[in-house]
Amino acid sequence: MSGQSQDLPGGGLGLGSGAHRPVTLGSRHMVAAGHHAAAQAGLAILEAGGNAVDAGVAAGMALGVLQPDLVNVAGVAPTMIRMAETGEVVTISGLGWFPKQASSAYFRDHHDGEIPPGLLRAVIPAAPDAWITALAKYGTMRFADVAAASIRFAGEGFPTHALLADFVGANEQGFARWEANRAIYLPQGRPPRPGELFVQADLARMLTYMAEAEKAAGGSREDGLKAARDAFYKGDIARAIARYHTENGGWMTEQDLADFSVAIEKPAKGRFRDMEVYTCNVWCQGPVLIQMLKLLAGADLRALGHNSPAYIHLLTEAMKLSFADREAYYGDPRFVDVPLEALLSDAYADLRRGLIDPKKAWPGMPPAGDPRTMRAVLGNGGSDAPVRTDEPALSPDTSYVCAVDRWGNVFSATPSDTSNDMPVIPGLGICPSSRGSQAFTQEGHASEVMGGKRPRLTPNPALAVFDNGALMPFGTPGGDVQSQAMLQVLLNVSVFGMDTQSAIDAPRFATYSFPDSFAPHPYYPGRLSVEGRIAGATADTLARLGHDVVRWPDWTWKAGGVCAIVADPATGLKAGGADRRRPSGVAGL
Repeated sequence: MSGQSQDLPGGGLGLGSGAHRPVTLGSRHMVAAGHHAAAQAGLAILEAGGNAVDAGVAAGMALGVLQPDLVNVAGVAPTMIRMAETGEVVTISGLGWFPKQASSAYFRDHHDGEIPPGLLRAVIPAAPDAWITALAKYGTMRFADVAAASIRFAGEGFPTHALLADFVGANEQGFARWEANRAIYLPQGRPPRPGELFVQADLARMLTYMAEAEKAAGGSREDGLKAARDAFYKGDIARAIARYHTENGGWMTEQDLADFSVAIEKPAKGRFRDMEVYTCNVWCQGPVLIQMLKLLAGADLRALGHNSPAYIHLLTEAMKLSFADREAYYGDPRFVDVPLEALLSDAYADLRRGLIDPKKAWPGMPPAGDPRTMRAVLGNGGSDAPVRTDEPALSPDTSYVCAVDRWGNVFSATPSDTSNDMPVIPGLGICPSSRGSQAFTQEGHASEVMGGKRPRLTPNPALAVFDNGALMPFGTPGGDVQSQAMLQVLLNVSVFGMDTQSAIDAPRFATYSFPDSFAPHPYYPGRLSVEGRIAGATADTLARLGHDVVRWPDWTWKAGGVCAIVADPATGLKAGGADRRRPSGVAGL
């Protein structure tokens, strides 16, 4: 099925002439995910009668099996859901907190302020609770139903894809540090090669154990889901995790795991042109996307020209200003008073917008503003973070999944966590979340390490709801590039009229002119990376404006791996796109 529909943003259901794969169209339901087999697993759930939440959870869990180098079954899973019946958008805070014993002082006293690879960067695994909470509150299926594909992929194996082979090869020393990691990721004493079967037998057994606990519970669906959850957080799995920490110098205890639970929260939201944009709260970087949009409000972006020097300069400077505020204010709101309402206000954006000079780039990170007193500038800008001049060592971790069902329910989630900087728990096949690497050890920092506190997370799913009823869940891997890639894709659809796939395929750029979210938080003042498909003359002009321009290769994974669906509830028509920069895919009917 194909054709154009000008009723949706960007004629979002058409075939884009610039796309290297056609936009995927469907009239019933659709899933887009960071691995094509995860999208297929989600579609199978939809075809079996499940809703978008059931499908999104099935696909999200599968990503932890199919992309185990980038996503961990015991990692993070920030999630966003919109149920058609109410139109309410909710988020599930799929991010764990540090064990009670953790402190920034320990890292300053014993590790020179660094957060080393290993158990000390572990936070409580949040993904299992996030997935089960989503099923219990908004889904219709049992854990065993949605976990079936993951168990099969883990136990029977799947063909190693190029990104998995490349990542393990590039990080072989990290995987070799621990015996259990070596057994999975270097099974023949070397990285797996594309096409070789990748098997995770312990992980299959662990997921099966949770499914069997659900079955043994009997009773209602909710009773079974609680039993599956308890098997992880209060049963043998929790005991194995805590025992390994105790025996190997970690902090996590059985009590830490038993006390943990995710929260269902209101999203952050902001208006831009003809849409409302929703993100998770300031325990992640999500709201910077809204800040970027607010700074761009009023500018005639279309007149500037897509990816023209003036357009790239404007977006880059808006992104820098937003990241400066992220560095100053964002943190776990249970511990830090974050003035989010003021940060996202039109009045504050008006003040900060005046700092953008169309003829000159900020040479480094601009100063943060003061939203509490409505001052445009607070401090002198820049950062004390270690300055680097090499190519940023961007971690490719994280994936993404979104789903829209035939009833108009929407699911958007960004699961993540690596397995080369955290030991696999022997017998379980999981690495409890290494996301503590995104905390800071400086005393007084908004995201300072504290027991019970969450680090500031980069993964951030999003949802745009257009005034004409169109729905657009979207997201990407990419660390600090995530919100930047998401901004560009959203503008490609809403401002430049591109269909979903063409919007994703368009060349991208990213600034690094702020402290990196990953320890040791390197800083690249003025750095602007642009994909090779952006004209050389454009790059030269940007350099003359003061940007430190570095050329990326064409279609680099460093520019993110955006997946998105544009859906029209009035007609049921859906248009999905998946990024060819990574092994992502779309499945819909």
